[in-house]
Amino acid sequence: MANDPNWNLPEVPTFTLTSPDFTDGDRLPDWARGSDVGGEDRSPALEWSGAPEGTQSYVLTVYDPDAPTGSGFWHWSLTDVPASTTSLPQGAGTDDALLPAEALRRRNEYGTDTFLGAAPPAGHGPHRYVFTVSALDVPVLEAPADATPAVVGFLLREHLLGRAQLTGTQETPAS
Repeated sequence: MANDPNWNLPEVPTFTLTSPDFTDGDRLPDWARGSDVGGEDRSPALEWSGAPEGTQSYVLTVYDPDAPTGSGFWHWSLTDVPASTTSLPQGAGTDDALLPAEALRRRNEYGTDTFLGAAPPAGHGPHRYVFTVSALDVPVLEAPADATPAVVGFLLREHLLGRAQLTGTQETPAS
């Protein structure tokens, strides 16, 4: 069985997450790959709708459950996205000017706070990149400034109202 990125997460209502740059289950654009594998580390545009009543903020995460680490790989984490926000433009993962002023970038697996593009190991097969927007019942997630995505995920559980997900894939052929 493939690693389920939603294993052991609370059951909550779902809402809609889409992207003009890729469709659910399809390949991410090559510019969304990591710069060390020919991409641009550019995050795709995201749009969401239908969040549950009472939503006061959102958290965005991007996770590769197929990374050969035993725990997956977190590519991006963003908290405190205002409830009035329903989209992020392409490139928001590396350009603060494209984010709502209140939004806070959080650490990825490399310890930086920007979007890391897809870069599965050569010959490892296709990897899934799960973009998740979580609707919360608080305007600010009280998390330490250096919180990892796993800590963010732990802290948001008690405030979770709903979840929207969109999955893209990428693969690096064997040399």
